[in-house]
Amino acid sequence: MGISKGLSQNMRIAIIGGGISGLVSAYNLSPGHNVTIYEKSDEIGGLLTSYHREQYSIEKFYHHFFSRDIMFLNLLEELGLSKDILWLKGSTGTYQNGMIYPLTTPFEILRYPLLSIGDKIRLALFMKQVRNVDSSELDLISTEKYLTERVGKNIYRSFFKPLLNSKFGKNADSISAAWVVSRVAIRSDRGITGERLGYLNNGFSGFISAISEKIRNSGGIIHTKSPVVMVRNEGDFWYVNDEPFDYVISTIAPVLLKKCGINIPDLPYQGAACVTLGLKRSITNGIYWINLYDKAPYGAVIEHTCFAPLEWYGEHIMYLASYYSEEPASDIKDQMISDFCIKFSVKPDEILWSEIAIEPFAGPLYKSGYKNLMKSVLVPGLVLAGMFSEENYPERSIEGSVRAGKRAAMEILDTIREREVRQ
Repeated sequence: MGISKGLSQNMRIAIIGGGISGLVSAYNLSPGHNVTIYEKSDEIGGLLTSYHREQYSIEKFYHHFFSRDIMFLNLLEELGLSKDILWLKGSTGTYQNGMIYPLTTPFEILRYPLLSIGDKIRLALFMKQVRNVDSSELDLISTEKYLTERVGKNIYRSFFKPLLNSKFGKNADSISAAWVVSRVAIRSDRGITGERLGYLNNGFSGFISAISEKIRNSGGIIHTKSPVVMVRNEGDFWYVNDEPFDYVISTIAPVLLKKCGINIPDLPYQGAACVTLGLKRSITNGIYWINLYDKAPYGAVIEHTCFAPLEWYGEHIMYLASYYSEEPASDIKDQMISDFCIKFSVKPDEILWSEIAIEPFAGPLYKSGYKNLMKSVLVPGLVLAGMFSEENYPERSIEGSVRAGKRAAMEILDTIREREVRQ
């Protein structure tokens, strides 16, 4: 259960944003306090929401977790969902010059024709050594500078630069080395057959339902289709959309909080456009995750049913993932599907259904200097949590969002205890 039970004085607490951090904050506060979540979308869950098909639910954005995500695993146990945890293998590859190259096993990597044997050895040594590097010391160094010095220009240009371009676009060269080191380290839980990744039986919709039910059963209120347009402080109270509260937790991007009337420093964010497809057949030669090195309106092709069991869905599930810094084209979905059909020889009648999810604030841009900028994002009296928080630096994750949400709840509970002691 939540951690607020036992405090004598009930407080009214508003939580802006119904993603993972907001839900975790509410879960920990609602047993002993009057909690209200404001979520702008039709459904609770943030980036973890799902499409609900007739026979199954599937996330709008691809997700998994890792064995080191201790706080998230503990939360699943508290919710009675440990039995639903599955540890699956995630295979990887690249699409270059019109060809798919698997890069999961040592033998596949050795066969990869676009790096020399010397480059492969150098890359393997870097991947092993980087696990022990303190990424917090690399914030002011660009990924380009760091990787060029560590692995050389050829490996950077032919292996890392296309990945950075697909993830960050025109911002690729300015991304902090702290991000790439963290990214490599977090994905190092792999054996000779692939990466070990966590998923939930039949997807994450069960997790969202379970934690939402706990919040509501503890008296918490969840408002969907309720964007916050105004936040202000008057004396001892905060007002959210003119409703009074004792405390407020905000989990939304700082720029959105600024639009609500709060004077807050901004942080760079990027958006994501993700097309989900139901297909008649498998496309990626059994590979879960393929990074696109050839020019395309998306950066990765993720065949979900090369990861999760096909029998859950009865059809093959595919994601086309794209990140953007500026507004995406109005026909971005058509562009992505058309390019995908050409590159992967997919006939239009092999596509059973398609949807696109567009999120303008999908995640922070971890540019050099982000760490210091992040620490400047403070609003006296307002508790901040979410993807821009320290728990999600230098790479956002489900675990980071859980930690941010719980930390925000603890900050408020500690303040309440101090107030009660003084009284």
